[in-house]
Amino acid sequence: MKIVNLRDIPAQEWTSPKGNYSGSFQGLSIALGREPDSTDLRKRHPFDVELTRIPAGKKLCPFHSHSAQWEFYHVTGGSGYVRSDEGENAISTGDTFVFEPGQPHQIRAADDEDLVFMVIADNPIGESCHYPDSGKWLVRSPERAIIRSESLDYFDGEE
Repeated sequence: MKIVNLRDIPAQEWTSPKGNYSGSFQGLSIALGREPDSTDLRKRHPFDVELTRIPAGKKLCPFHSHSAQWEFYHVTGGSGYVRSDEGENAISTGDTFVFEPGQPHQIRAADDEDLVFMVIADNPIGESCHYPDSGKWLVRSPERAIIRSESLDYFDGEE
């Protein structure tokens, strides 16, 4: 059995080219040995767990839906908003919610504080994403590509 502690997992930070999207995450399941690109389910693990932080006033990623992936969220700090096909709802510490495949979603932090949450996803092999606001698709089989009718940059049409 392997035990890891958050303090020992470096945060992976990123920001989009124009700065509208930003975040950092600590990959708990990766620290425990998960191999995301493996097709061996014992190495891939049945789910992925991350602690994610979105800086105040930023969005984590564009509005999107997954073809097969489930995502479970638990807010551990701060406040923000979650956008779905039903509109936008305020979220804060202690809130928990789930997105099933086909449900578009987007998370952003409040303007005055960071938003921190745990996300658990099943990350099925061959999963793809749709971006309704820009009409793009992310295809992960066999490699990750963003497309409309040709290959595109991830943030094309989003900023």
